[in-house]
Amino acid sequence: MLASLLVAVGVFLSGFVINEPAPYEVFLAVLIGIWAVFGLKLSRYIAPLIALYVLFNIGGMFSILTMDDVKDTPMYMAVSLFLAFTSMFFAAIIEADQRRLRLIFRAYGAGAILTALLGILGYLGAIPGGEVFTRYGRAMGAFQDPNVFGPYLVLPALYLMYGLLTGTLKAMPLRAIGLVILFLGVFFSFSRAAWGLMAISMVLLVLTMLIKERTGAFRLKILIMTLIGSLLLVGAILVALQFDQIADLFSDRAKLVQAYDGARLGRFERHAIGFLMALEHPLGVGPLEFGLMWGEDTHNIWLKALMDYGWLGFVSYLALMVWTLALGFRFLLRDRPWQPYLMLAYIVLVGHTIIGSVIDTDHWRHFYLLMGIVWGCIALEMRWLSQARQRRQTSPVPLPA
Repeated sequence: MLASLLVAVGVFLSGFVINEPAPYEVFLAVLIGIWAVFGLKLSRYIAPLIALYVLFNIGGMFSILTMDDVKDTPMYMAVSLFLAFTSMFFAAIIEADQRRLRLIFRAYGAGAILTALLGILGYLGAIPGGEVFTRYGRAMGAFQDPNVFGPYLVLPALYLMYGLLTGTLKAMPLRAIGLVILFLGVFFSFSRAAWGLMAISMVLLVLTMLIKERTGAFRLKILIMTLIGSLLLVGAILVALQFDQIADLFSDRAKLVQAYDGARLGRFERHAIGFLMALEHPLGVGPLEFGLMWGEDTHNIWLKALMDYGWLGFVSYLALMVWTLALGFRFLLRDRPWQPYLMLAYIVLVGHTIIGSVIDTDHWRHFYLLMGIVWGCIALEMRWLSQARQRRQTSPVPLPA
């Protein structure tokens, strides 16, 4: 019980990353160390996660060798490796006890609602010193960047949405309030990636549930509640847009292509330059060096892998994502106690994979938590299948009558 409680505290702290190292890193470093001493088990079922993340980081270490001045890149790689360890840690403890999934999701939700409230109140100027929770006129909560803050809120928002669609009427008001807070947090982040991630995730959740639930009555309930929820959210946005400050920023951020995207040496041109550079630099150019060369970072996780981790890192990352999404899809709709958690984490991971084409996710703490949840559920499923095979093999064969 104490171990699980400490895990919940660690997950809760993931919503507060104003300074680095954040309390999340310090707490988890101690927790993982203690857990390792007292019996953290890494099973063969999460071996692909371990091996490919290790190869990914080895690629980054090779990339450092190409640099004349390593600057702060060893610390950058240390953070990358530590975050990979957190993913392995979460996968291992979930495999050891699937009941921790509920605790992780609730702790994540609590941290997300609190940091979303800080971002909303700071954006609206409703609390003294609230500007510390905003940047560029956008809400960022207890984060350093609105573009990380917004996507962080999506998984707990989806969790509450799932609870509204499947839960009891008694719990519905609290879930609805929490969902509105998280949705407003995403909206006031004015992050196009976060908006797209939320929209993609909500649509995928409804479609997945319609496929999984076979009864007509339940499907009708999902459709009606989704329609009502969508109308309420649209209404809330329309009310917010009555304020000039919000409407002006929204109209600017809602453009699909910003000036810094399509301009000369903008985001898209840098992408093309970077992929051509990768042909000449198989080891990469060194962590963070691309941004120093061209004035802006890659804003593309695939290009980020090539530039900062070399071909080895890129191939490892690509293999990891394909492996994860393929196995997760295979187990997605099986009737298991952990199926709802796998479904929610998998859907949000798919969304992160899509938005990774326009933003870097390699140091997003919640991304590694997502990977850990999905691989923990994959390990639970594979262990369950292995035990089922063993039971069939050891069961007595009935004698002929």
